[in-house]
Amino acid sequence: MKKNIGSQLALYPMPVTVIGAMNDDRPTWTLVAHTGIIGHDRVLVSLAAPHFINGVIKKTNKLSINMVSEEILSKADFSGSVSGAKTDKSGLFDYETADGAPVIKQSPLTMICSVVDVYNTPNFESFICTIDGTYVEEECLNDAGKIDYHKIKPVLFEFPTYEYLKTGDVMGKCLSFKND
Repeated sequence: MKKNIGSQLALYPMPVTVIGAMNDDRPTWTLVAHTGIIGHDRVLVSLAAPHFINGVIKKTNKLSINMVSEEILSKADFSGSVSGAKTDKSGLFDYETADGAPVIKQSPLTMICSVVDVYNTPNFESFICTIDGTYVEEECLNDAGKIDYHKIKPVLFEFPTYEYLKTGDVMGKCLSFKND
């Protein structure tokens, strides 16, 4: 029998991302694991309301969502441990800009987004975004030009224990299991 443990956020693990935004002529970054898909044409980035980057995003209405791989996990983790209001994080990653948002060069996949709405809940601001462009390292594409997540190997975050997880083995293709 299942036990009711109360109102718990239990949709973990989630992909780890670094959100970037241009603060005038310099980027600022923060670690985020509260991202989601809210349709085929919208994504959500949920940030605690006091984050410094929130004001930057609201000023520009642009942000980047940079997928975290093992290679950049240490820097990504640091980006979430200090406030952009107190620490200049602009030099943390090598970057270039695309369509008004910073792209981490070492990230295997980056989505450039425009904010179309902000959904407020107690202590959080959730940015509803359209995807303006998706930038992927060529070696992370398959022969058909589609994203190959086996090559990207995104890092996952598990909230209750605050642990980072590696992506694992393939169990099968979606909709291929037979009901016995």
